[in-house]
Amino acid sequence: MSAVTTSPSVKVFLLPDLGEGLTEAELVNWLVAEGDTVTVDQPVAEVETAKSMVEVPSPFAGVVTQLHGEAGTTINVGAPLISVRPPGAAAAEPSSPDAAADPEAEAYRDEERAGVTVPTDEQVAAAPAAGEPEAESGTGSGNVLIGYGTPGTGTGGRTRRRRGGAATAAGTPESPQPDAGRRAVLCISPLVRKLARDAGLDLHSLEGTGADGMILRRDVERALGTSAEAPVPTDSGETATGTRAEAEADRRSGLQITGRVPVRGVRKAVAEAMTRSRREIPEATVWVDVDATALVELRADLKRRQPDTTPGLLAFVARFALAGLARYPELNTRIVEREDGSQEILTFDGVNLGIAAQTDRGLLVPAVQRADRMSARELDAEIRRLAALAREGKATPADLTSGTFTLNNYGVFGVDGSAAIINHPEAAILGLGRIIDRPWVVNGELAVRKVTELTLTFDHRVCDGGVAGGFLRYVADAIENPGGVLADL
Repeated sequence: MSAVTTSPSVKVFLLPDLGEGLTEAELVNWLVAEGDTVTVDQPVAEVETAKSMVEVPSPFAGVVTQLHGEAGTTINVGAPLISVRPPGAAAAEPSSPDAAADPEAEAYRDEERAGVTVPTDEQVAAAPAAGEPEAESGTGSGNVLIGYGTPGTGTGGRTRRRRGGAATAAGTPESPQPDAGRRAVLCISPLVRKLARDAGLDLHSLEGTGADGMILRRDVERALGTSAEAPVPTDSGETATGTRAEAEADRRSGLQITGRVPVRGVRKAVAEAMTRSRREIPEATVWVDVDATALVELRADLKRRQPDTTPGLLAFVARFALAGLARYPELNTRIVEREDGSQEILTFDGVNLGIAAQTDRGLLVPAVQRADRMSARELDAEIRRLAALAREGKATPADLTSGTFTLNNYGVFGVDGSAAIINHPEAAILGLGRIIDRPWVVNGELAVRKVTELTLTFDHRVCDGGVAGGFLRYVADAIENPGGVLADL
C-alpha cells in the first residue's frame, strides 16, 4: 500500500482499541478495496488480536481512497487503517510520483484494459451507490465498539463504483437501477469479470468461495472445467504464486526446505504468551493419580435417567476445582508490577474459569464468567457454548482474556499427563488426563478401576507446595467421592 496521504476532504480512520490492554492487531483480510464506496458501519477489514478474529466497521461513508497496510501485517492501535473521501468532497490532486502511481489508479487502469469504463470521482461524489444511505461529510456513526463491530451494519460486501458512472445531478442522465430482487455480484477483480464475460458466464449463477461469498478466479475456472490451482511457470523460473520451482536447501541440515510458514495470528499470540509465562513465572508442578470410577458411574446413572441434561465429566471436574479454589484462593490470584517497581498479589471476588480449547486456528482459552456461581449443569452448557464460539472464531477479546484460573482437558488427545505452561498472567492451571482402565488396590485387593491423572502447575510466588498439594488433593478426593462433595455444593 502507498504511504499515508491526507487532505481536508479525506477522513482517516485510525485502528481503534480492540480490547483492554491490547496495543496492536494483525490485518487478516481487507473486506473493501481502494475505490470502493462504503457506508457507515460497513465492515472494512478483518483483524486478529488476543486470539480473536473481529470485523472493524467504518465510521465514515464515502469512497475508499487508501488502505493502510497489507494482509498479514501488524498495525498498532491508533495507526491509520483506512482513508475515506466523504460524498461531495473534492478529490485530492496527487502531490508526488508515488501518489500518482497509487494502487487505486493502477486498479482503474486494469479495469480500463479489461474493457470496464470507470466513472470520475466527481460523478461518484454526486451519485451515491444504489441503496447507500447518505451521510454528512465527515460525520461518523460513533458506533465503533471495542473490537466487535456495530449494530445496524450495512452490507458487508464491497461496493465497486458502477460502470458508466452516470450521476443524478442536473443535466446528467440518471444511471439505470438494478433489478430490486437481483443481488449485486461480489466480484472485484477485473480479470475475473473479463474471464467470465469472454466465456459467456453469468456471474450471478456462480457461487463464490472467497470471503463473504466473493467470486474468485478459481470459481470461474471451475465453472469452465479448468483448474485454477496449478501454478503457471514464468520466464524467470518462478511460478505464478511466487515460489521458486527450484527447491532451496537448508544450510544447517542439508535437507530441502519444503515450505516457510510465518509466525503470526494465533500462533504468534500463543508463542508470545508462553514465552512470557516461562520467562516471568517461577512455576512448579504437582500431580496425582485418581480413581475416577465413582464419578464415571455417577454420571452414567444420571445419563440413564436424564439423557439430555446430564453434564459431561469435565463440568463435574470444573465444579470440584471451583470448590477447591474457594478453600485455596491463593491459586485464583495474579501478580502485577506496581509503578514503583514492587509487586503485589491481586485477589478476586469470584472465578472466571478458562477452558483450554483446541481449534483449527490454534489453542484458545475462553473463560466462563463468574463460574463460581454456576452448577455443574450450567457450567456444562457454558463450556460447550464458549468452545463452539472459539472453534468458529467468534469468541470476543473479553472471552479470551478475562480468565483467572484455567482448566485443561488434555485427556481428549489420549495422553495421561502434561507439564503445562501457565496461561499468563494467571497463577495456576489444572490439567486432566485421559480416563482409562488400570489395576488399582481397593480394600486391600487388586481391581480394575477407571483411573486418571490430575496435574497442577502453579506460580511459586503466590503460594507454596502445601497450598498446591492441598488443592490438588481436595479435587482428587472429590472425584473419588463425588456424592459427598456434591451434597455440599
